[in-house]
Amino acid sequence: MTAPAPGPDHAETAATAENAEIAEIAGRLRLAIQHLLPVLRARRAPGDLTPSRQAALAALAAHGPLRISELAARMGIALSTTSRMVDLLDSTGWIARHPDPQDQRASLVALSRTGRAVLDARRRETAARLAEQISLLTAEEQRTLYAALPALEALSERATTYPGELPRGI
Repeated sequence: MTAPAPGPDHAETAATAENAEIAEIAGRLRLAIQHLLPVLRARRAPGDLTPSRQAALAALAAHGPLRISELAARMGIALSTTSRMVDLLDSTGWIARHPDPQDQRASLVALSRTGRAVLDARRRETAARLAEQISLLTAEEQRTLYAALPALEALSERATTYPGELPRGI
């Protein structure tokens, strides 16, 4: 008599259940973010501050001054696209170009005072719109959201780490 074929391993079953739970969390989070994006992208700030230009200003605020190639890599967009965007941002006065002290043939781009003011105003505006939506949640939902913030911040930090760079705050 042969032994019955072994059933699924307990650890394998637990791993499958964990993967299913992670997949559910990912799907629900993606959907929630997708529905929140219009709230965050509504335009009340200067009309020429598109989401991609705002992302460039934010990257410069967090990591600048940068070479255009570094900005392109951080944003995950083509160098030619970034170069055109930098020209537009420069023409608005939101960034400034400076010679790269490491290589005089290259230049660095940095957020200007005007660019910082525009970015800060946009961030305050979107935070206020989001706060409006959060205020519509029940007190329990607000506490749950607050408790989830460290995990969401860690997820965000890992997702925006530049290749080869250690995440900030980790």
